[in-house]
Amino acid sequence: MICGGLIAWLTTGTRQSLALFLQPMSFDMNWGREVFSLAMGLQLLLWGMAQPIAGAISDKIGAAGVIVFGAALYIIGLVLMSEAGSPLMLYLSLGLFIGIGLSAAGFAVVFAAVARAVPPRRRSVALGITGAVGSVGQFAMIPVAQGVIGFSGWTASLLVLAACMSLVIPLSVAMKGRPEAGSPREVEQSLLQALRQARSHSGFVYLTTAFFVCGFQTLFIGSHLPAFVTDSGLPPEVGALSLALIGAVNVVGSLMFGWLGGRYSKRGLLAFQYLLRSAAIVLYVLLPITTVSTCIFAGVIGLTWLGTVPLVSGLVVQMFGIRHIGMLFGITFFSHQLGGFLGTWFGGLLFDAYGNYDIIWWTSAWLGVTAALLHWPIEERDDAAAELARAQAVPGI
Repeated sequence: MICGGLIAWLTTGTRQSLALFLQPMSFDMNWGREVFSLAMGLQLLLWGMAQPIAGAISDKIGAAGVIVFGAALYIIGLVLMSEAGSPLMLYLSLGLFIGIGLSAAGFAVVFAAVARAVPPRRRSVALGITGAVGSVGQFAMIPVAQGVIGFSGWTASLLVLAACMSLVIPLSVAMKGRPEAGSPREVEQSLLQALRQARSHSGFVYLTTAFFVCGFQTLFIGSHLPAFVTDSGLPPEVGALSLALIGAVNVVGSLMFGWLGGRYSKRGLLAFQYLLRSAAIVLYVLLPITTVSTCIFAGVIGLTWLGTVPLVSGLVVQMFGIRHIGMLFGITFFSHQLGGFLGTWFGGLLFDAYGNYDIIWWTSAWLGVTAALLHWPIEERDDAAAELARAQAVPGI
């Protein structure tokens, strides 16, 4: 659990710090913001597309080898990005290599491994702790990246991040071991049967659709908030501080919602998070943009940033068990990344077209309310009861 959290620390912290490179790279290369935004969007899309595959492989052979492979691709992507002299090279490095690297070494594979390692009654808390440790990465990695950018430039900063990512490889040793199913029914269920069951499960469809909104909101904010803050007349350090605050408060949010998810309705907690985000967006956009308002906004968003993940993954385990958790959570995560791709890309596209982010802000707020409503039809039962029901079920679909 600790090593998994540290892996998430490095992968998500490094990924989050990439938003700091939008302005300096675009300025030095004379690119519009759409170029960098499209590269980030492609990264999210490829991350999501490859996630079910990475999850299915980790379900079969274990997480360690998958994580090492992802870390290697991630490092190659950062090194190539430091040498990117054209949009095509940026798309290959920031988009292709880092995107696939994140699918294999990111928190979806890590969370699946942690979910298998703990009993049902402690699963939500364990996932919350893992997410909290990973959240520290945003607080720790962003100031490092910003400091190196200011001192030595963005090229050197990317190489420092690549060196930090190499630590994922020894940490992955703790994730070794072949996964085992948790009940007789899960042993009998094939991958195709699990896919058919998920496709016809209305709760899974609602959950996956709502997770699209999570990606749209958080990844737009994570990619464009520093630029939005600078456009509003505040110094670049405030943008870096806002991302770091998101990561710092996210530690509290992940622990809190992980703990609450083991005691109260996960669907209700998820609906609350989406409504809270939408309210924060509306107030932030309507009120004057200041350092204080930006920090408050970052704190509220940070409270719900990764707080959705232990709840979503916990609901997936309740629905289907742990045998195919990597693949099934990967499917929900693909929806998340598809939303992130559109939020990130449209953010840059609409800014280049209109010179502001107004449309994308209001779209994010409206989608949050919609996502909250999507959770109410989801049926859920507590973790222990769900585990018992699956163990007593007749094998097969």
